[in-house]
Amino acid sequence: MKVAFIGTHGVGKTTLCYELAAALKREGVHVDIVKEVARLSPLPINQKTSLEAQTWIFLTQMAEEIRSASQHDVLVCDRSVLDNYAYLMLACGRQLPIERYMHHWMKSYDLLFKVPFEGQLAPDGIRDTDAFFAEAVDQLVDRLLAERGLPHERLEPGARSTWIDRVKQVVLNHPGSQKRLL
Repeated sequence: MKVAFIGTHGVGKTTLCYELAAALKREGVHVDIVKEVARLSPLPINQKTSLEAQTWIFLTQMAEEIRSASQHDVLVCDRSVLDNYAYLMLACGRQLPIERYMHHWMKSYDLLFKVPFEGQLAPDGIRDTDAFFAEAVDQLVDRLLAERGLPHERLEPGARSTWIDRVKQVVLNHPGSQKRLL
């Protein structure tokens, strides 16, 4: 089973990943977190990114998902390739060959949770703190989801304290999860 938290940077996706993984481990599930790979990029990210940097991020995300899936029952992904493509698209415009592959790869996720951008970013020393940039990425993520009609769960803005409970409930109640998870 593969679950991804999606949205712009600095909105709490990483925190949710760790909370979900911990909750699933308490249920006896063999789980791994696929961390955000942009932090590992040898090339510039954020507003100074390039096609090469974003392609590296996109491909590395997929490679990490493949690696982790070979060893764990459940993957909790801090991003999806759709998020990575949104950053690429914002910086470099549509790249149709990559976009087609992104849409193909999106079928590999069982659940997507869209974490809302509420106008503020949690600075982490790596990601851009420009709210206009973050909002542009967030809007592109929404647009890409809508264009392909990708099913996803939207977490409610202003209800952060209830997010993990909702996520855990959706994951544990997902069709087939009892067979795959427990």
